[in-house]
Amino acid sequence: MTNPVDIPVFELIYVIVNYGMGSKVLHKAKEYGIRSGTIIPGKGTVNNSLLNFFSLYDERKEIVLMGTDIKTAEHVLIELNRTFQFEKSHHGIVFTIGSCDIVGTKYKPEATQEERGVNKSMYKIIFTIVNRGRAEDVIEAATAAGSKGGTIINARGSGIHETSKLFNMEIEPEKEMVLILSKQDVTDAIVSSIREKLELDKPGNGIIFIQDVSRAYGIYE
Repeated sequence: MTNPVDIPVFELIYVIVNYGMGSKVLHKAKEYGIRSGTIIPGKGTVNNSLLNFFSLYDERKEIVLMGTDIKTAEHVLIELNRTFQFEKSHHGIVFTIGSCDIVGTKYKPEATQEERGVNKSMYKIIFTIVNRGRAEDVIEAATAAGSKGGTIINARGSGIHETSKLFNMEIEPEKEMVLILSKQDVTDAIVSSIREKLELDKPGNGIIFIQDVSRAYGIYE
């Protein structure tokens, strides 16, 4: 059941690392209290200077996605940062996003809504879903507005002859999703630049959604 006042009591942990490191991150996370996770293949931006934003050398990436309660997430981030030293260059990046509920797990929130409080973050995560082949255009538009880079994930629907819909846009084979972590003060400009260059106001060209980042390690200006 969704939290009635929509105050996050769970968090989704995103860890973006070089190819081959995802399993190691997930194994360690389980030692620190995470029960399960998903590893998603991705790739960084082609321009190597932009890759520095995610502190990664390799263009191939792995995104480790894990869900847990607030207190466990805070502990896991501290321990993962201690183990993998995300504060050092080229070691990866980790951030969390608040979630009101997680379905399909036996997790129970260890923090009440009152204990959760309001977490003021300096960063936003911008998700852009476009047709395959347009991801680099998204990165280019975002960079022109102040972004330092992003991670690209191939996306598809439920089957080769089926489609799913998100906000009335068909999500089917041959889609790309771009994750861009941005400072709050440039987020609006980045979104506007992507929207204009990709003509997202036209049906079927793509969608953007934005979420607050609770905490992050491994970000370099």
